[in-house]
Amino acid sequence: MSTAEPFAKTPGWLDYYDGPSRPNFRLPPGAVDAHCHVFGPGAVFPYAPQRKYTPCDAPKESLFALRDHLGFAKNVIVQATCHGTDNRALVDALKASGGRARGVATVAQDITDAELQALHDAGVRGTRFNFVKRLADFTPREVLADIAARIAPLGWHVVVYFEAQDLPELYDFFTALPTTVVVDHMGRPDVTQPVDGSEFQRFVALLREHPNIWTKVSCPERLSQSGPYALAGEQHAYQDVVPFARHLVETFPDRVLWGTDWPHPNLKSHMPDDGLLVDYIPQIALTADLQRKLLVDNPNRLYWS
Repeated sequence: MSTAEPFAKTPGWLDYYDGPSRPNFRLPPGAVDAHCHVFGPGAVFPYAPQRKYTPCDAPKESLFALRDHLGFAKNVIVQATCHGTDNRALVDALKASGGRARGVATVAQDITDAELQALHDAGVRGTRFNFVKRLADFTPREVLADIAARIAPLGWHVVVYFEAQDLPELYDFFTALPTTVVVDHMGRPDVTQPVDGSEFQRFVALLREHPNIWTKVSCPERLSQSGPYALAGEQHAYQDVVPFARHLVETFPDRVLWGTDWPHPNLKSHMPDDGLLVDYIPQIALTADLQRKLLVDNPNRLYWS
């Protein structure tokens, strides 16, 4: 890698959408964007040497400007894999938020109790385990279990990211974790299969049988196979994802979260207009009560109570 440009973006990287629209959907007061990221800037918070990709810079100032533009009150900022276990960019954003952001960190097994407490004091309330092989290196289950046991006394939860076909081999590990568990992006279902098919119903059973497990119903732009995209004023985006998210919102209304996933790392097909992503929400949460639980009650209970 060139020393003159140490953080050259991965070829073909799509930068976040410039000039997002203002949503037609009016977010309820106190709404939380419960899944977003900060990247760098790399000159201040270098990207991890072992990273699988190099993103565009997406600093806290841009995230907070988007928060205000879209109408959210708060953010939950999730540590990006490109930063590894170096949580400095995350902590910097949390401290700059004036209490309007909480964080999900990535921590190593050798983290000290003092370091965990410092993260907690900054606003971290969870740690993330990534099982998507193209994004993260393998970590032994016993290491992850040890980390979960370490963070449990702080009242933190574990966020897990995996793909639907890998759930059978991960099922017993997830259900043994001693914390609340939050699944990213509905476990990445194959939306070409039916909602009542065996793959997605395995995930539904996981939630039904284990009340400590929650899910984010986010990232339709990442899951959709047929669109249409959230671009050019589209008000009915990602129709193939809607039935999956709506089923979870209506079946588990007190254990669902939603987030933009800004700045949408590793998207290949398109970069969505974040204002139109907000307009996707009333497709999956049909009533004001469900919208309030999804966007206000649930994230505030998990991250600010």
